Amino acid sequence: MPDPYFFGYGSLVNLMTHDFPDPRPARLKGWRRVWRHTDLRQVAFLTATPDPDCEIEGMIAHVPHDDWAALDAREWAYDRVPVTGAVSHDLTRPVDIAVYAVAAEKQSLPSTRHPILLSYIDVVVQGYLRHFGEAGVERFFATTDGWEAPIINDRAAPRYPRHQVLKPSETALVDSHLAAVSANVESMI
Repeated sequence: MPDPYFFGYGSLVNLMTHDFPDPRPARLKGWRRVWRHTDLRQVAFLTATPDPDCEIEGMIAHVPHDDWAALDAREWAYDRVPVTGAVSHDLTRPVDIAVYAVAAEKQSLPSTRHPILLSYIDVVVQGYLRHFGEAGVERFFATTDGWEAPIINDRAAPRYPRHQVLKPSETALVDSHLAAVSANVESMI
């Protein structure tokens, strides 16, 4: 039987947020990242949505013994969708790959009531920087829609449960890319 793997395209790219084995860069064809809210969570977050003209980078990692329980609990607001044939990677053995995505009918636009957390963006961008370099960070911003959504600057008191400490250069990189997409970053009240 093929080994089970997941494709991560947001915080799962940052290996400091999990310990799943055999992580490696990969690409998912026919999907794009987008900022969305669902009634299952208080804040907006990334989801993957089908887009035949797009390809996104991310990380795949092994799910030992086909035990999805821990990852399903972490990604509980998402559906697990099989995408094996759409993922390019360097593995030579057979694998089954799934991506977590919010069903279209459960999505809504982010709002001031359901904003994006800057501490979440920081984690994602830090992961892309470490595994794909600055060019990968640029591609992350280019293949993600919804940057017009409100973003709450919670760096001083991070609300994202898997937040990470960024180096000043990493913070500056995030801030410069947010400025380039004219993101609306507000101070936390």
